[in-house]
Amino acid sequence: MSMKSSISEKLTAAFAPERLDVINESHLHAGHQPDFNGAGETHMRVRIVAAAFAGMSRVARHRAINDLVKAEFDAGLHALAVEAAAPGEATRW
Repeated sequence: MSMKSSISEKLTAAFAPERLDVINESHLHAGHQPDFNGAGETHMRVRIVAAAFAGMSRVARHRAINDLVKAEFDAGLHALAVEAAAPGEATRW
């Protein structure tokens, strides 16, 4: 299973989001390190809207998501950008 699929499945199971996008942004980081060409699934972005985030601080939302995808970090995920919101909160996407 791809890392993108794994992250998506875990977030769906844990938060029942009304909106979820998991985006592979690895290609945007090509050349940032001498041996990195942007291939693979090392840099991901999560955009999620879920009722589970209501009343949670931004830091608490990030911690909940990062805790959920610890296995992906252990398997080579280098960076995870998180844009989490509760229903009704403004988003830029």
